[in-house]
Amino acid sequence: MIRNRLIINAKKIDKFLNNYLKKQGKSLLINPMKYGVISGGKKIRSTIILSAGKIFNLDQKKLINVCASVECIHSYSLIHDDLPCMDNDSTRRGKPSTHIKFGEASAVLAGNSLLTLAFEIIADKNYIIDPKSKNEIIKSLAFCAGHTGIAGGQELDLKFENKKKSLNQIIEMQKKKTGKLFSFCFYAVGVLAKKNIKEKKFLSSLGEEIGLLFQLADDFLDVKGSKKLVGKPIKKDDKKGKSTLINLIGYEKANNYANNLKKNILLKLKKHGKKANNLSDVIEFILNRNF
Repeated sequence: MIRNRLIINAKKIDKFLNNYLKKQGKSLLINPMKYGVISGGKKIRSTIILSAGKIFNLDQKKLINVCASVECIHSYSLIHDDLPCMDNDSTRRGKPSTHIKFGEASAVLAGNSLLTLAFEIIADKNYIIDPKSKNEIIKSLAFCAGHTGIAGGQELDLKFENKKKSLNQIIEMQKKKTGKLFSFCFYAVGVLAKKNIKEKKFLSSLGEEIGLLFQLADDFLDVKGSKKLVGKPIKKDDKKGKSTLINLIGYEKANNYANNLKKNILLKLKKHGKKANNLSDVIEFILNRNF
């Protein structure tokens, strides 16, 4: 069952991150960093990586560093997104946001530290993959995390508030804000599986589409989810004037768009046969989840 798999995978990544941080020198930022990355969260991106790895028969040991680095990037972005200067959210994953718990300055520094930790985890000498692949993964992660990816998407999200934007503008913003990190998940798997440029581009594009699906599902939860299950405030997109497909074309049409996107993604996975079953289960879960 997908929920059990998510829990098992999350525990694996949490254990890896805990052990990794234990080996490092102590600092006052360790606690807010752990609070942001280890405490809670489905770590669905890690399950995506592990499921995609199954398609190409990759050993989980080759993927665990990539999973951990992705969770660091994702958590850094959440810590910063919750800050008063951005989305100003006081709750995350069913508990106080990092800046509420530790203060704004510590939250900024903890987020920055998780961002840099992600690259350290990939570059680690104990992560034994060939240097060319390691460099390619690091470069891709930088591209997806910075101004061409998550950070640029968040900037657009803030600038689009209370403004009339087109369907394509909203989709492109969401592909940056959420899709790029999913894109990296698949691209990194392609690199480790020694795929050619064409296949890596296909995987990268597929990941971006899955990321868009995830963001759409998140928007639906904001409208019809419960704060207790979602673990963060709901019905905030409309209050803040966020540019979403729901606000532009309505809930039903946005839902139809998401379902068509899901069908296209599943169709693309069919060529991999039974090896893609785990990944297909994750895709189904993303759109149908209630938390």
